[in-house]
Amino acid sequence: MYPSDFSDAEFSFPRALSVSEINNFIKLVFDGIPQFGDLYVNGEISNFKNHYGTGHFYFTLKDESSSIKAVMFKSYASRVKFQPENGMNVTVHGRISVFPRDGQYQIYCDSMEPLGVGALYAAFEQLKAKLSSEGLFDAAHKKQIPKYPGKIGVVTSAVGAAVRDIINVVHRRWPIGKIILFPALVQGDGAAESVISGINYFNENNAADVIIIGRGGGSIEDLWAFNDEKLARTIFSSNIPVISAVGHETDFTISDFVSDVRAPTPSAAAEIAVPDVTELKGVLASYLVRQYSSINSKLSSSAEALKRFKSSRVLTDPMAYIEDRTIVLGNLADRLFSSFSRLVSDKRNKLSAIGGLLNSLSPLSVLSRGYGAVRDDNGSIIKSVEQVNCGENINVFLSDGFVSAEVNSINRGKNNGC
Repeated sequence: MYPSDFSDAEFSFPRALSVSEINNFIKLVFDGIPQFGDLYVNGEISNFKNHYGTGHFYFTLKDESSSIKAVMFKSYASRVKFQPENGMNVTVHGRISVFPRDGQYQIYCDSMEPLGVGALYAAFEQLKAKLSSEGLFDAAHKKQIPKYPGKIGVVTSAVGAAVRDIINVVHRRWPIGKIILFPALVQGDGAAESVISGINYFNENNAADVIIIGRGGGSIEDLWAFNDEKLARTIFSSNIPVISAVGHETDFTISDFVSDVRAPTPSAAAEIAVPDVTELKGVLASYLVRQYSSINSKLSSSAEALKRFKSSRVLTDPMAYIEDRTIVLGNLADRLFSSFSRLVSDKRNKLSAIGGLLNSLSPLSVLSRGYGAVRDDNGSIIKSVEQVNCGENINVFLSDGFVSAEVNSINRGKNNGC
């Protein structure tokens, strides 16, 4: 249909072409240029879309003065270790071709790397920032490692130096501790899921008091399973404290940040997980010495008190004690009698004074001096001549009786008589 060599300047189309034909022809031109099939392009990502239905990436690469459309299909996008974002400078590899339906040329990417930094490192920093913003690294969520664990769960490879180091340290420091190993993949495809299974096993079966996860050293690719987001969230959700021991002292993974304690090496993790029985014996020995000293001091103090009590007068001469108490009792009785006598005398004097006062105010006392009290037949005191009339009977009370009389005359000053 079309010539395979477009270098002939005399080449021409024999007739008018349809839009589809011209677009397909241009596609053949692009696909026929070998250099367009193996390109590396640097640019800044814009208009990025992660098509969740298909998993394809659609975006634009641009520089200061130009731009080009780009697409990365799911099979390649799933291999990208970081999350592309608008404004990120990247290097993509792919081929330039034309999409005939739209007549638009674009680059079909099969790989992507952050410009100036490795993809794994970029993915690590992205996930670290994301989980940190959610609070998964906060100290408030860290669980305490038990002081005296009975069962130590270990999630690591069943072979290798890491598990041997953990076993040796635990047996040396804490022989009574029981190590339960959950063999797990610690590198490559499925490693993160394998470690997650181990953590879930210990939690679901309450099979450990503390969990150690980790492996020996290696490259960032070797340790990448421990930068998995799902694993990080599993560690955060664990009811059992988790110690992360991944790689060497200079290696850091997401698991280290989200775990309850980060250990620089697997051996250090074992030292953190269990106490040193030798040190514990020393502490117990010091407690025994202190207890022995305390008991001896108490016994000596009690013996001294018993000695003083034994030599006291109450035991050496009991009658003397009774005599002393008798004297004290006599003195108290004398003081009581003296106080009572004074009290009675004071009350008697007060009573006599009150009696004299009452006697001086008594009507009988007045009558004894020649006075009398006049009452009518009803017994009411007559205080004024206005209270009587001629012919009425009155009673005059004297000191030794009373006299009844009839009123014959009333002296009212100027008006006298009845």
